[in-house]
Formats: sequence, C-alpha cells, structure tokens
Amino acid sequence: MRSSIIKGILFAAVFVGLVRLAAFPGSSEAKSGTVVPPPAMDAQLAAQHGEQTVVFSGGCFWGVQAVYQHVKGVISATSGYAGGNANSADYETVSSGRTNHAESVKIVFDPAQVTYGQLLHVFFSVAHDPTELNRQGPDDGPQYRSMISYTTDEQQKLTAAYIAQLQDAHVFKHKIVTQVVPLKGFYPAEAYHQNYATIHPNNPYIVYNDAPKVDNLKKEFGNFYREAPQLVAVK
Repeated sequence: MRSSIIKGILFAAVFVGLVRLAAFPGSSEAKSGTVVPPPAMDAQLAAQHGEQTVVFSGGCFWGVQAVYQHVKGVISATSGYAGGNANSADYETVSSGRTNHAESVKIVFDPAQVTYGQLLHVFFSVAHDPTELNRQGPDDGPQYRSMISYTTDEQQKLTAAYIAQLQDAHVFKHKIVTQVVPLKGFYPAEAYHQNYATIHPNNPYIVYNDAPKVDNLKKEFGNFYREAPQLVAVK
C-alpha cells in the first residue's frame, strides 16, 4: 500500500491538473441508470439487541471504515488486516502484496438495528467496486482485493445468494470478483490508520476517493445514515 505521504502527493498532483480518467470510488460499476437492488434474501431484524461480526475488504481501509462508521446499527468499524498470518499483519509488510492479507474492516453490528443484508447492500453499492480484481481505484495489488470474511453459516448463505442475484440480473457491466471466505483471523491496523477519513478530511486522497463514498451513502441510504460517525477507540 502506498504510504499516506505518497497518497497525499499523488492526489495533490491530480488536483492541480494531472487528471486520472477514472470514476470516483463509491460510484457503482452498475450499468448506466441501474440501481443496485437490495438482497432478495435477508435476515429479519433480531428481537433483542446483540452483536454480530463480519469483515469486509474493499480497497484502502480508510474509505470502507468511513462508510460503515456512518451506518446506524454499526457498533464499531475497525481498520485492519485479514487473510494472512499474525506475524505479517503490519502496514509495511502487507504493503508488499505478498502476505495474503487484504486491507479490511471488522464490522461489529447490532442485528436488532441493521440486518446483514443491509450491510451487504452498502458494500456492493457504495463502499467499493466489486468487479475490480486485485485493485480498487488508484490502489493496485492483492491487498486491495474485494473479500467478505464471514463468521456464521447464515452470513455465508446470504452473501452467496446476493452475489448470485446480482450476477443473474447483470447489474454490473463486469463479473463480480469478491472472494467469500470464513474469517480465520483479524488483526487491527496501527493506531494512525483508525478514523483516518474523519481526522484527515482535507487529505486529497480522502477528498477524491473516500468522501464521495460517504456522500453516496447519505444519498442512497438516508434511512439508516448516521451523521456523526461512530469512531473506534484508539489505544
């Protein structure tokens, strides 16, 4: 992964005229004029409050974290690494692209306030582009792959059904490449990566890549958009 400094330089250059011909992340790869539909199959809201966990990977974790911190019912959204081993779960090592880790966000949510299907809907419509293979926007490498690490059999079932629904309806112009795997381990990222989009809203990378995702969340999911982000505690 590019360092935050290099990211800032890169997108400052874009700002002054080195135009990159790409759509804003957060704008769907869906066919023009097509809205990404919600899952036809979903869990019901739970009768009692509780906690469930899923890990979403969809490019640089700054933006994915920012999106889910604005979703009602999300208790915490923590940036980190999933897919590899504990001894390689650090920023510089993951940046090599050789650890099998993906930049990821651990979502802890209250199933009495938001359903797993609603979280999936956000993931496939505004949080990232599920058709980009081993990249996301300006970031290249397998550490930026699209991946869902489920924690329950129900999550696996609902995820598979939703991907099949979107594929069968040809919602996207290209094939969905999202990996669906059981969660084997999640390792929180360094403290300076947590709440990054909130702390650094004027960073050019955030302005061009991540703020539009939050804006699209508010526009498309206003019924459970939360204005104040639910920030993660940094130790």
